[in-house]
Amino acid sequence: MSMIHLLVSPEGAVLLDTGFPGDHRRIERKMKTLGLGPRDLRAILLTHGHIDHAGSAAWVKEWSGAPIYAHPLDQPHIDGTHPYTGLAKVTGALEAAGRAVTSYRRVKIDVPIADGDVLPFWGGLRVVHLPGHTVGHCGFYSARHNLLFSGDLWVRFMMRAQSSPRVFSDDIRQVPASLRKARAIGAHWIVPGHYDVANATRLRVQFERLCEERAQASPVV
Repeated sequence: MSMIHLLVSPEGAVLLDTGFPGDHRRIERKMKTLGLGPRDLRAILLTHGHIDHAGSAAWVKEWSGAPIYAHPLDQPHIDGTHPYTGLAKVTGALEAAGRAVTSYRRVKIDVPIADGDVLPFWGGLRVVHLPGHTVGHCGFYSARHNLLFSGDLWVRFMMRAQSSPRVFSDDIRQVPASLRKARAIGAHWIVPGHYDVANATRLRVQFERLCEERAQASPVV
């Protein structure tokens, strides 16, 4: 399951990724349990444009009126026009099938983001461009909370932590440098886009272990 993170502060709420088409229902339910309505949502932030992260973006934007923030290089992913190559053509085929059988709708990015931008949400979120999984893939770093949302740069599921594999990546060659960049931030908490157990301490340890394993496997990682 793709994780959807709802960041709540006194100034309102921010949605970090929107899940698959149809996941808008659980977003709406969660906000309701917190006493929040559509007008409380200030922004929709996308780590990247894959269907499991941007699948409900069009619906949430229409429902709430909140603008979509994402890297412009990922607009083709959101549109379903990205030219997948090599082994990643498998991902392209899966996404095409998903769009065909769901209520997926394309949506335009309202606010293009770039590396180093500081967004005025949740006490300040710095955009960290972490390409590889997609060319426009981004993380979001909160200095106030000392936490990095790292998207699908790495994931934890089926009892295994791994960096973005070739089958899901636009350019696997960029992943090692993005891992180093994320690690260099030194965030106390690092939260990926997919994980099996919501335990921030364990996730931080697993990220460090993954980086060490990659460093030992290759002198350039």
